[in-house]
Amino acid sequence: MKLAIEVVAIDTLMLRLFDQIEESNMPWLLAAAERLRDVFADKLLELVPSYTTLLVQYDLTQLDDQQARGLIKQALTDLSPQAATAGREQQIPVWYDTSVGPELAAIGSRSGLGVAGVIDCHSQHVYQVFALGFAPGFAFMGLVDEIIASPRLSTPRQQVPAGSLGIADRQTAIYPLQSPGGWNLIGRSPTRLFDRELNGYSLLQPGDRVRFVAVDRAEFVRLGGDDTPFEVKP
Repeated sequence: MKLAIEVVAIDTLMLRLFDQIEESNMPWLLAAAERLRDVFADKLLELVPSYTTLLVQYDLTQLDDQQARGLIKQALTDLSPQAATAGREQQIPVWYDTSVGPELAAIGSRSGLGVAGVIDCHSQHVYQVFALGFAPGFAFMGLVDEIIASPRLSTPRQQVPAGSLGIADRQTAIYPLQSPGGWNLIGRSPTRLFDRELNGYSLLQPGDRVRFVAVDRAEFVRLGGDDTPFEVKP
């Protein structure tokens, strides 16, 4: 881990701790976030962890830039990942099927695993939530096994149904809401990921670990999923 501090705004600093996206980064980022909250206390307005960075917004009425940098260095001195509070482990049901996952068969063919092999490969890994963004409740997770990693579509779709599970490069995510998107779709989940009744509005938070559990169509529908086939438009 290293520390590079960049100015984002008059009251906001970006802390870059790593150069590469790795699952092993997250324990350090969570430990750093915990220590920063303790050190800044009520002077901290916002703290946003991401793949390799932490965004720190502080109260200008209590701190100037140099004082904020001093607190950052104090917080990160002798940092240990064991200091982090582990994220939650979530199990999310998914109906993996070509009718709702139009790229499932293509990934199976390209990888040589076939449809069943892609499902096994994708569902056997526990994924790290790296960041939230793009849409409310949209959690960027990884890292997908290289054999099923797939580049984003050359032309994004105008509408992707809510609950669609996709792959983009070595990341995976579920679309919480109907929205445009260019990820390779391999299934659909009935789980509600964005809800105003949830703490922070999002079921998933950075640091959480996610395992996708394959279910059949009947169970998917019983859990409230929409099994309307995805229409691939020319």
